[in-house]
Amino acid sequence: MVLRRPDETMVEWSAWSHRKGHGLIDQAAPISTEPNSWWAPRRRGWWIAILFIVGSSLFAIGSFPPTASLLGSAAGAVFFVGSIFFTSAAYLQYYEASNEGDSVTGDDRTSRLLGLRPQSLGWWASVVQLVGTLFFNLSTFTAMGDLSALQEEALVWAPDALGSIAFLVASGLALVEVCAKLWCWKPDSREWRIAGINMAGSIAFGISAVGAHVLLPTGDLNNATVANSFTFIGAVMFLIGAALLIPAASSASGNRG
Repeated sequence: MVLRRPDETMVEWSAWSHRKGHGLIDQAAPISTEPNSWWAPRRRGWWIAILFIVGSSLFAIGSFPPTASLLGSAAGAVFFVGSIFFTSAAYLQYYEASNEGDSVTGDDRTSRLLGLRPQSLGWWASVVQLVGTLFFNLSTFTAMGDLSALQEEALVWAPDALGSIAFLVASGLALVEVCAKLWCWKPDSREWRIAGINMAGSIAFGISAVGAHVLLPTGDLNNATVANSFTFIGAVMFLIGAALLIPAASSASGNRG
């Protein structure tokens, strides 16, 4: 939204920037060309980015053929640890969305561990994504055990598929929040680039889940190459999207650049 202050100056407000604590953007102010800091450990957004980067990196390592071959059976543990980092980052996003406040300036932010903001698309996206990471926790944890084909389908593939669906829904909600409709083209917008890249990662994870479907009674995967390849592609997309969050988290101004 573009808002007019009492002094007649025009400012820009967006849900994404508001949630990240950037405040209002003065439209008359020049866009800063100074590089943003990549070191901002005092900001929650920086930790969200770092946790997603670590989680994505572990998923990429576990699914990249050369490293997966070296890891062998230990690859399952790498995926599980990566899923814990995903869940930690997703909870911080949920916390951020739950406490952003209703004031345009963000002066009424709260500090609740659990919050309900059903009027916010960003809040819904964070909730759905958090649920998706919990499904991945279950899937990757149970995958480390010695299971029958039926157990693999129910305890590994099913939560993996549900987690992938949750990621797709969350990414779609994030894009709708940025675009104010189902789709738009805003390559100059940082939040659009992040949402678009995360959507690409979610689509890749969805394709991976199709390839990872367990065939009964043999227990073989539908297509192991597709499962591993698209897990790797999705992880790389999430890593890039998370990396783009770092300068956004450390910036003191809005969502431009």
